[in-house]
Amino acid sequence: MKITFPHMGTSWIAIKTLVEGMGHEVVLPPPPTKRTLDLGTKYSPEFACLPFKVLLGTYLEALELGADTIISSGGVGPCRAGYYTQLQGRILREQLGYDVRVITFEPPRGHLIETYRIIRDLVKVSFPKFLACAWLAWQKLLALDALERESHRVRPLELEKGATSRILSQGIAAIEKADSVREIKNITATFLEKFKQIPKDSEYQPLKVGVIGEIYVVLEPFVNLDVVETLGHMGVYVDRSIFLTNWVTENTFLDTFRVEAERNAKKAARPYLPELVGGHGQTSIGETVLYAKRGFDGVVQLAPFTCIPEIVAKSIMPRVSKELDIPVLTLMLDEQTGKAGIATRLEAFVDLLRMRRNRLAIARGETA
Repeated sequence: MKITFPHMGTSWIAIKTLVEGMGHEVVLPPPPTKRTLDLGTKYSPEFACLPFKVLLGTYLEALELGADTIISSGGVGPCRAGYYTQLQGRILREQLGYDVRVITFEPPRGHLIETYRIIRDLVKVSFPKFLACAWLAWQKLLALDALERESHRVRPLELEKGATSRILSQGIAAIEKADSVREIKNITATFLEKFKQIPKDSEYQPLKVGVIGEIYVVLEPFVNLDVVETLGHMGVYVDRSIFLTNWVTENTFLDTFRVEAERNAKKAARPYLPELVGGHGQTSIGETVLYAKRGFDGVVQLAPFTCIPEIVAKSIMPRVSKELDIPVLTLMLDEQTGKAGIATRLEAFVDLLRMRRNRLAIARGETA
């Protein structure tokens, strides 16, 4: 099989390692571009959300490169994401005539036997070799998340604009090429040290902003129009609520055995939204509560236009914002959204947060 999969942030590096370790040829999904979005929009239902359109466009570009199999994830609850692969598969086969197999990994809880059968059918190597490749892929994912987290901390302090992003790109490329756990750990240590060596404004105290929302728009920079990097260049420390390693741990391993994570956003959301509304709606509320308790200056919610779970969260957010005294900016994203417009809204939000911080400092008798 020639397998492709969604392009979502840096996750493709780990997924590529895993699929190759199963004994298959990988057709890398190209990074999303305007062409990707245009292709997906052209063949998607009008009501479809932005992630659906970008993913469909990604699959079309991968099929053009020779892919014959797509693997992706499913979903549960009142969210259309659970139907993505079924509908995308029908569009590709029935509307566009592609002979393509679509394999969907559903959440493990309630689908353990089905997941086992899919993995058993996909793995074409010995079980020990597969486990070794799976461990290597997991270590790459941990390393990628570690470098991204550190880049978020360093970027608002850098004296040379772009230095952090440049080193991050080099680190990502090095991890992609690594073929052993020892090499990955050495690369991680090397690039964490490079981040430390970036000249910084050590006296500057950046604003702290949490970024929440639907997983795909939070993790894929093309879709969110580089919100995290843009905020960093504005001198803002960004804490992204979703990293793939945390999400996999909480929603695959812990959720399978019904173990609540220590930093459980769903628990924090219950006073405001006690019910599952699908997608990341409930966790968006819970993460906002947690950011308020951690003393963050504000929150940016990223949501695909027409995404019902995030719309539900948005409707509750004014109450959370008022009661916990934390400003929230919601950005609804679709194929018409422009990077310049998003940057303008972020600049205005950051200016408001700075004025708010100064006002609070004066009220406490501190120097603004």
